[in-house]
Amino acid sequence: MLQTIRERFTGTFAVAILALICVPFIFFGINYDFTGASNAARVNGVDITTMQLESAYQNQLQQYAQYGELPADFRRQLKSNLLDNLIRNTVVDLYLAKQGYRVTDQMVADVIQRESAFFVDGSFSKDRYYAVLDENAIDPQRFEENQRENLRQSQLQRGIGATSFVTPAEFRRYLNLYGELRRVAVATFDISQVAETVEVSDADIQEYYDERPTEFQLPETVDLEYLEIRRDLLAAQATISESDLLQHYEESAGRYMQDEQRRASHILITLDGDEAAANEQARALVARAQAGEPFADLARQYSKDGGTSAQGGDLGLIVQSQMPGALGDAIFSMSKGEIRGPVTSEFGLHIVRLDEIVPGGPLPLDQVRAELERELRDTYGDTAFREKLRAVSDALFEATELAAVAQATGLEMLTAKDYTRSGGEPFGSNQAAIDAVFDPRVLGEGGISDIIEIDANRSVVLRVTRHQEATRQSLEEVREQIVESVRSEKARSLVQGRVESLQASLRDGAAFADAAAAVEAVASPYQVINRLNEDLDERVLEAIYRAKKPLAGKPRTGSAVTAEGDYAVFSIDAVAPGRPENVPLAERDQRKEKLAGQSGIADYTAFILQLESAADIVRSEDALTEPDGFQ
Repeated sequence: MLQTIRERFTGTFAVAILALICVPFIFFGINYDFTGASNAARVNGVDITTMQLESAYQNQLQQYAQYGELPADFRRQLKSNLLDNLIRNTVVDLYLAKQGYRVTDQMVADVIQRESAFFVDGSFSKDRYYAVLDENAIDPQRFEENQRENLRQSQLQRGIGATSFVTPAEFRRYLNLYGELRRVAVATFDISQVAETVEVSDADIQEYYDERPTEFQLPETVDLEYLEIRRDLLAAQATISESDLLQHYEESAGRYMQDEQRRASHILITLDGDEAAANEQARALVARAQAGEPFADLARQYSKDGGTSAQGGDLGLIVQSQMPGALGDAIFSMSKGEIRGPVTSEFGLHIVRLDEIVPGGPLPLDQVRAELERELRDTYGDTAFREKLRAVSDALFEATELAAVAQATGLEMLTAKDYTRSGGEPFGSNQAAIDAVFDPRVLGEGGISDIIEIDANRSVVLRVTRHQEATRQSLEEVREQIVESVRSEKARSLVQGRVESLQASLRDGAAFADAAAAVEAVASPYQVINRLNEDLDERVLEAIYRAKKPLAGKPRTGSAVTAEGDYAVFSIDAVAPGRPENVPLAERDQRKEKLAGQSGIADYTAFILQLESAADIVRSEDALTEPDGFQ
């Protein structure tokens, strides 16, 4: 019984947490009003704006460390693929809306509260939730809307997947293939051993170096000095007084409301087929409790609720919505200290004592202190960030040395070394920083840059202190590297020749062991293997099962490169289908479920493609060709 009740609880602060998780829906709204903006596509009359496409595009580009160097054709294809995804999602959303699929705020909150990334000490933490989103520059409202969209689409996917099935004939064929046995011999060539026998001359080294004039380059680099304005550091410097906190709490009290909570203890008497006897026992226990016997002792001795009896029947703090029905009605109509019973519920008869009443209203300050302090620090950080930017801008007006700006603004002078046109620490691949560093005024004239926005919470001002042009390393500096490369190339060429020779001998009917020995390969005898064989390299095993079956009396040969870079040649002389009855029943059930799941995914994909083909879709090629900041 306790488990059923506890499933409705989320602990003492359940209502507070639920209220806080929903705060972004109310207080962090962003108005994405693209009225008048051009459209990237239109799906059944619904517009996909260029702003939506650009946002998805910029987010995707961040996955590439050197996105500023991506070829134009690649960037265009990337943007085209993202537009396809937006169109497909819109088609699905329109279908879901038409069919009446709904996702409530509670469902979204439940999904978020189950995410372990937001846990502290084993439970959901609102502070951790906001911190994780902030670290990843994710807006809470956008994040929650994404969860809502995922839930809606997963409803459709589960609905279609539930109708998928695998026929007995299909499943037997699958098990035949899954359990298939192959008799195979394998010969391997160790590249490292062959390489040790290769001689590399000075002429080989010089030729390799001369044929690769664009390799062995040391990139153009600069050393920097810079000043950094960071919103988080400024916010951390704020001194939050108790009076400031109290004032903010009073101004925000309406955001942190809780219902009345009550703490009760109970003794559960189950009917066990004899309602009269249960009633008689319950009334006797009510009398004993009202006469002064310790309620906790009675609960430990007589209560059938195994989850609470050891705690003297304590049900914990609850709100009335968490315990509907007669038991909840009784608890929320009693006076503190009152003992009542028997109260009938689906679990049996209850004797109830009300132990505590926590009035409804604003949550206590201590429960929301951390959140209020974070908000005050954020407010201070915003103000300080703007003021510091203004101070730096004023100091830059007449400054010729960055040290003077640092002294005027109180910022610490920082340095960085070996920054390249591909980026580097401490600015990563931020294109604005790269452009500023290699601007002729900064790079060639030693000037101070303008204020550069690295992201919404961080800006810098910088100056180049050392510039090193791109140079090619000398032959002597890269000699050992070239020796290893030449030796490796020659070894691969030698081994590839031996692989071809071995396969030719096998096709001519030579015995596998003799043919392998002739080309100095290490051969294993014929053995029967299955798809789960752990003795063979996984790439070789994959190639063996990808090869066609051998003809009668004529083995099938093939080759593969192992995960370590060595070469292998194999010969298959027999194949036997798997026997379904040899697969354990539990594994068969698991495989069937997996196969049905794959079928469901295929059905879902086909359904979405059908929806897309039936939709009225208009794409704008201009959205793909207009400048994107890199051209």
